[in-house]
Amino acid sequence: QVQPVESGGGLVQPGGSLRLSCATSESILTLTAMGWYRQAPGKQREFVALITNGGGEKYVNSVKDRFTVSRDSAKSTVYLQMNNLKPEDTGVYYCNSARISGTPLFDSWGQGTQVTVSS
Repeated sequence: QVQPVESGGGLVQPGGSLRLSCATSESILTLTAMGWYRQAPGKQREFVALITNGGGEKYVNSVKDRFTVSRDSAKSTVYLQMNNLKPEDTGVYYCNSARISGTPLFDSWGQGTQVTVSS
């Protein structure tokens, strides 16, 4: 299993935007849906969004109309465009292969990328 590599996090003010990237392998991107997950301090990791290998999208209600997941097959990369960020979006963001339900497919995780939304 190739470990995905997340990047693009940072510190942003409420209302700001960030784009996260998840670099993975061509085979993984072809065969599985890819999900984004986040873990806020003191909380369990939760599902945020996924994109299927056919391009279908799914979001948790709290990020609908603010976040957009996309993929670039040529670069074997999945993106998460996050707009109108809120303090409650703060956390470490991870990507992983995902089931259509949103549950992660694999038990292992990369290092993630920290997103902090604060004024």
